[in-house]
Amino acid sequence: MNYEKFEKALEILNIASRLTHAGLKEKYLKLSKIYHPDMPDGDAQKFKEINEAYKLVSEYMQNFRFKLDKDEFYEQRPFLKESKDWFYDF
Repeated sequence: MNYEKFEKALEILNIASRLTHAGLKEKYLKLSKIYHPDMPDGDAQKFKEINEAYKLVSEYMQNFRFKLDKDEFYEQRPFLKESKDWFYDF
């Protein structure tokens, strides 16, 4: 996982700031009902994106309770930090 994927997941789920895991699940259920392929306005591709985004953000939230911004992301995952230092180039 990198921050770009994480940020894209937040965008898909329309998350702009702090959120509880229960709030995330509520957003996920609402969006999945709208875009489920069996619904009249369903979209299989969008439904798949929503599921993947939910899994990614949910996994992050189960392990941490912090702000959902770039600095906090890299503070929690220092080895994913973008740097010109050789140590991070693997």
